[in-house]
Formats: sequence, structure tokens, C-alpha cells
Amino acid sequence: MKKYEGNIINIFDNTIFFGEITVFEGRIFNIVKIKNEMPDVPYFLPGFVDAHVHIESSMLTPSQFGKMAVVHGTVGTVSDPHEIANVLGVKGVEYMINNGETIPFKFCFGAPSCVPATEFETAGATISVGEIEVLMANPKIGYLAEMMNFPGVIYENVDVIAKLEIAQKYHKPIDGHAPGLTGEDAINYFNKGISTDHECFTLNEGKEKLDLGVKILIREGSAAKNFEELISLAHDHSTQMMFCSDDKHPDDLVAGHINLLVKRAIESGIEIFKVLRMASLNPVRHYNLDIGLLREGESADFIEINNLKDFNVISTYINGELVASKGKSLIKDVKGEIVNSFNAKPIGIESLKLDLPADAELVNVIKVNDGQLVTEGLKFNLSETPISAFTKNDILKLVVYNRYSEASPAIAYIQGFGIKEGAIASSVAHDSHNIIAVGNDDESIKDAINLVIREKGGIAAVSESKMGVLPLPIAGLISNKDGYEVANDYTQIDQFAKTKLGSTLKSPFMSLSFMALLVIPSLKLSDKGLFDGNKFAFTPIFE
Repeated sequence: MKKYEGNIINIFDNTIFFGEITVFEGRIFNIVKIKNEMPDVPYFLPGFVDAHVHIESSMLTPSQFGKMAVVHGTVGTVSDPHEIANVLGVKGVEYMINNGETIPFKFCFGAPSCVPATEFETAGATISVGEIEVLMANPKIGYLAEMMNFPGVIYENVDVIAKLEIAQKYHKPIDGHAPGLTGEDAINYFNKGISTDHECFTLNEGKEKLDLGVKILIREGSAAKNFEELISLAHDHSTQMMFCSDDKHPDDLVAGHINLLVKRAIESGIEIFKVLRMASLNPVRHYNLDIGLLREGESADFIEINNLKDFNVISTYINGELVASKGKSLIKDVKGEIVNSFNAKPIGIESLKLDLPADAELVNVIKVNDGQLVTEGLKFNLSETPISAFTKNDILKLVVYNRYSEASPAIAYIQGFGIKEGAIASSVAHDSHNIIAVGNDDESIKDAINLVIREKGGIAAVSESKMGVLPLPIAGLISNKDGYEVANDYTQIDQFAKTKLGSTLKSPFMSLSFMALLVIPSLKLSDKGLFDGNKFAFTPIFE
């Protein structure tokens, strides 16, 4: 039996008092109030939950992710293993569950609903309706993960509707994915039992979906950042809102997690109890998580912070076990087993040539928006901006190369990366995770792609005088090394892409990874060609 004294925050009755917490056999035995809140005394409160995250995007195994997250007061995640499922299918989902169970951290994994995400790309695996049934029957699967095929929902695709009905049969929540979807389409989509959306990127969109009863997740990841746009909605709608990261690179995880959003929300003027419920109570209740909320009889999952202004996490407890203290994780290292699906052969420079049709007048160019998954589709007049002037206008080649079977690469043009020399490449390319590269010249693009192929997965950067690669041997997505070591390696290659190659993006590799994400408008590139996400159809490069 262990006892802890300090200011105790009760998020159910909006009170703070000085008291004593008694923990016995991993649960809260009792909580006793001694006196009113005391100044200059640490605070105890429920631990934080990331309400939607693809752990694979951190390039870490679940065990390494959890090891780092507890330092920031996170005790659990709602985790969609969609990325590794697109590479390895159900085997990838099982890998994430098994690895997560090796540490004292509370993962809730979902059944990926869209593998492959679309029929317009080549993935490494398929998860059928029958496999969804098996997954949803598994008590270790907590929900049906984000239904990205919103056209399939709206127009009632047989397989899509079957997956939604299976989730409802097992009384498990269904996550949404509906960027920019409003009006009748949104009503039709959410009327099918889908209950959340983490893709809102405007205030009006968020408000409209809240009015429909949808739970809105405020996302602040390494690439997509919607906190500033949406946080004001929490004044009146906090009971329907949660925090999530969606995709978080390892260097950002070193800096912080949901704790940073809690602090920012309070600084933005949102009442503290509303914020804390968004960070803990709301996801626990919505997903029926086995996470305690600092109440008698519940699991002893709580954190200790220094004060209500700085919100620095002193200690984190899960099932009564101290798992982080004073900025250090106490979770043991677990080596990640290597599983993969990588069959790409080295590419030659001749494959990267793109012939200009004699009658071409216009070229369709993807425009990347820093900090957003949504891109724009630009049209350049070739008489005004000839191909010879593309690099001067920051119009670079974007290449997607099939990693699963032999095929020619798909090539398009993109603006906004700011790369002045060299190229970057990655086998992290949502959703199918083929190899994606962008660069200033064909030779550098070839070299960057071949570095990734050599390692059977990774992120690479190439300049005229230097090249580097961060290997990702687990499914071409994840490192098998210590999380802090991966974060350091990633920081170095990220800085190389910015300082040496000249990229102006805040997170060039994360942004690159989303340029093949067809389910997010507007223009994207799959291994099969240039894709218009608004029309949900391929579109020509030249017109």
C-alpha cells in the first residue's frame, strides 16, 4: 500500500483540494481530503490520452512510443495500426498489439477499416470484411479505425457498409475521416454510425459537425496542425471534444505530447476542468478504455505536475507503477522483432524521365501547404513557365515507386518544398507506403530512392556531396532502435534536408509522407498516377 500527498484535481465535480491518495494492488484504494488547495504543492490528476494516433508514424515500435510518451504524462493511446496493416495486413495489427503488451502502457488498437485505402494505389495487403469480423470479435480490438472511404459510405458500398455493421454488432465505436465534408454528404456519412472526426481544418466545418453530434478531435501533429483553428470551439463544446496527434515524429515526441496541448488550451482561455476532461475523461468514456480517472476503485493511472501554469510532469503512474519520474522514463527497453514486405529493385535514372507531349499547354502541379495534409492543385502555362524554369520556381519532380512488385515509377510535379539541391526519399508514404521522393535533379532522386531500397525501408537525403539514411527495417516504417536514438538520428537528417538541401517546410519528411495520401484533397500522387482527391479520379499531368 502506497500513499501520496498533494493537491488533488477532481475532474468530475470541478474541485481541487489537498489530500492523500492510497494505492493498493494497482488501484486507487481511497482518496481523503485533508484541507483546501495549498499553494506551492504539486498536483495529482488523471493521466492524458492521445485520442487518435498512428504510432508507426513516429517510426517507433509501440513499446518505444509508450516509453517516451509517459514522460509527458500520457498513460494511453487510441491507436490506429492502419499504416502497418497496409504493408502486412492482419499480421501487422497483431504485431502492434503484441509489442504493446510488453510494457505497462494502455494501448487501445483499432481494426483498420480501409486496407487498402483506395483502389487507386498498390498496397502490400488487404483486410477483407471477413477479417474485420475476426478483428472486431477480438476483445483486444477496441474500435473500428477511421473510415477514410467517405464516398463508399455516402454511396453505400457493400463492403464498406458491411464493415460498419460489424462494428455496430460488437458495440464498438467507429472513427471517422471526413476532411471538408459538410452539408448533406456529412449528414449521410455520420448517420451510418460514425462518431468522430479528426480531420476538421476550419472552424465552420468543426462547428457544423459538432451540431451533428460528432465528437471532434483537435489534431496537432508533426504535419497537420489544427489546434489554433479549432480550440475556441471548446468553450461551448468541450464535452464533445478530445485531443490527438494523429502523426508524430520522434523528435516532436521528445519535446512533448498531449501535455503541450493541455497547457496551450488553458493559456487560450479554456476553463481548466474542460481541458482536462478533453485530455482524459472524454476519450476514456468514448472508447471504453481501461484507464483510471483518479477515482476510488479504479486503476491507479495518474500523473503529478508541478503547478497549473507550467504543467511540467513530475511523475507518471500506470496501474500504480511509477513509469516516469523527473523527465526520465522507467520503462524497460524491448527489442522490436523485424517483419517486412519489401520487394523493390534499385531504380535507374532513365526511369525518371518524363516526356513532354508535343501538344501540351498546361501542367498540373501539386502545391504542398506547410502544416496541412490538404494540398492545392495548380495549373502552370508551359509557354510562360517552361520545364527548363521549373526548379527556379520551386517546381520539383515528385516520384512514387512501387515497393511491393516490379513497376515503373509514377512521376508528377510539386511546388512548395523549397529544395535547392539534392533530394529526399521515404518508404513512409501514406497510405500504401510505397517509396516516395522529391528532388531537384534526377540523379539525386535516384540515389535517395536506392538508399531506401538498400535498407529495405527508411528515410534518406542526398546532396551533391553527402548522403544519409535512417533505416526503418520493421515494415519499412519503424526502427528497431531505442526511441531517443531514433529521435536524434531523425533530427540530424531532418536538419540536413533543411540546412543543406534548403527545404523550407517545418517537417519536410512528414509532409512528403502525405503527398501520396489520396483520401485527402486536392492533388496527390500514387504509384499509379496523379490523383484528383476532389473528383476521386486520376487526372493527367499535362493538358
